[in-house]
Amino acid sequence: MKNRIVLIGCGNVGMSYAYALLNQHTYVDELILIDLNKEKIEGEAMDLNHCLAYSPSKVRIYVGDYQDCKEARIVVIAAGSNQEVGETRMDLIHKNSQIFQSIIENVMQSGFDGIFLIATNPLDVMTCLTLKYSKLPPSRVIGSGTTLDTARLRYLISEKINICPKDIQAYVIGEHGDSEFVAWSNANIALTSINAFLTKEDQQQLEEEVKDAAYEIIQKKGATYYGIGMCLVRITSAILEDKNIILPVSSYDKTNQVCISTPAIVNKNGVQEKIFIPLNPEETEKLTHSIAIIKKALDIVDATGIKTK
Repeated sequence: MKNRIVLIGCGNVGMSYAYALLNQHTYVDELILIDLNKEKIEGEAMDLNHCLAYSPSKVRIYVGDYQDCKEARIVVIAAGSNQEVGETRMDLIHKNSQIFQSIIENVMQSGFDGIFLIATNPLDVMTCLTLKYSKLPPSRVIGSGTTLDTARLRYLISEKINICPKDIQAYVIGEHGDSEFVAWSNANIALTSINAFLTKEDQQQLEEEVKDAAYEIIQKKGATYYGIGMCLVRITSAILEDKNIILPVSSYDKTNQVCISTPAIVNKNGVQEKIFIPLNPEETEKLTHSIAIIKKALDIVDATGIKTK
């Protein structure tokens, strides 16, 4: 079976993902583009194909339709309205929930039986809606979650203490949004508590910078897309190469009946297992608050009572 990826939504985020795929060694055989603007994505497919002579990957790239989802290993959804200056991610809920119902229904009508990877905001809500509308097993509906927030955190810590971000073990968890938080009680470098490297004041400042990063980028350039594009490639690679790597993706939490980001083992099955790291009382309260915010948002779109297999 070919490793076919179908990308739905070819705006800044979708095309950053597509371009990042071509610049890494991936197991992708086919990349199919779907978007309402057919002429634009024909141009995008041409432009991407012209990269192949110098790309480390050999990928067949073309414009398709929902029927192409039937044989896809992964359907990546980056469609929806973008976050504007002054908007929170939750402000997008009314616009994007309606768009998603139509998209998921069309994908499932093709006979799709692979893995959904969601990048549209509000991320956790859209992941829950995908699970609700698709009725796929929860392990096969994944949101990009706080992978980007965690990448931002590790970068900022690395700049502060001059240590490679890949050697920093620290996670942003909870909602991909304003209620997200850093699990500082478990953060470490070389099995040494983060407290040996950062003061409490440093930690608070860095956490605020992570939360405000998207707003600052949107204020300066209008949208964020390179970072999330790389995160989506990382998740895609974990699935196609059966890597069993740990990423803070958004996936279904059976206990709380909501999709939320915690570290999870990601492989060819999707989310193999969620990892619930021990939290101190303050962090537990923050996670409870984050869950409550997502549930409240789901109530707005009448998405309670998600049925899972």
